[in-house]
Amino acid sequence: MLVIAAVVLVLALLASLALGARDVAPGTVLQALLDPVAGDNDHTVVRDLRVPRTVIGLLAGAAFALAGAVMQGLTRNPLAEPGLLGVNTGASLFVVLGISLLGVSSSLGYLWCALLGAAVATAVVYLIGRGGEGGTSPARLVLSGAALTAGLTGVINLVLLTDQQALDRFRFWQVGSLVGRDLENVAAIWPFLAAGVAVALLSGRTLNTLALGEELARGLGQRTGVVRVALLAVIVLLAGGGTALAGPLLFIGLVVPHLARGLVGSDYRWIVPLSALLGPALVLLADVVGRLVARPSEIEVGIVAAFIGAPVMILLLRRVRTEGL
Repeated sequence: MLVIAAVVLVLALLASLALGARDVAPGTVLQALLDPVAGDNDHTVVRDLRVPRTVIGLLAGAAFALAGAVMQGLTRNPLAEPGLLGVNTGASLFVVLGISLLGVSSSLGYLWCALLGAAVATAVVYLIGRGGEGGTSPARLVLSGAALTAGLTGVINLVLLTDQQALDRFRFWQVGSLVGRDLENVAAIWPFLAAGVAVALLSGRTLNTLALGEELARGLGQRTGVVRVALLAVIVLLAGGGTALAGPLLFIGLVVPHLARGLVGSDYRWIVPLSALLGPALVLLADVVGRLVARPSEIEVGIVAAFIGAPVMILLLRRVRTEGL
């Protein structure tokens, strides 16, 4: 499955570089990457336009997919995804505040606002979730995240209703897109994503232990409190970094781990690395579909991902309901 997923990812990378409003032959793509010719229009399209969006799609897809896999293991909730703990909403709020109060207008400015907002929102959710008797639990974290998301959404709407300029700028970022970003953004965010990916890929055994339940995990020597904080930090780095790069792409963190689970079973030692390959493949293919169906214009990748993810979400809800009955 890992080999097949790697092949699919390579094909998605090639499609992302070759297909669009202007199709470029695979040989020309290779030449543009290895031996570019100054003034060649095809080479300019590949190097200046498609390489940055392909790199961003690769990183954002892997980040959202891994964040979803880790979150589902941490909360023991098969419907968990990065928006569940308020990560995306926190990022969105800080982007809105940055636009409205600080006049942020660059993609790099959005990046730092989103990353900071994701970190603050997750910290608040954890502090709320650990209060009261019984300490932190998956259910408490989920409920805290849902409550925070509802509250922050109201604040976002209030700011946008009173600031037309913030609304205009935020709408483009909120849709989720690989366009309008450049490799400068990647240079700023890749260390955070690299740290998150590295820890996530090493977390499979820990997630398997947490899946056994809180008490049994402690009985097996797992320091659940420390582990939970560490995994929440990983989710912030991945989901916050992915949101900062491409906007809040919905459903990637939900669909990909479920697809991986269907292919390799419930062992997170395989779910996590498979998600790291399938996530960017899905994002890049969604981006290619968005370019092809509306040529010479294009549909944003966030919209295509939502069209893919919404039916899958409905099927998952029906499945969970059926199994519960």
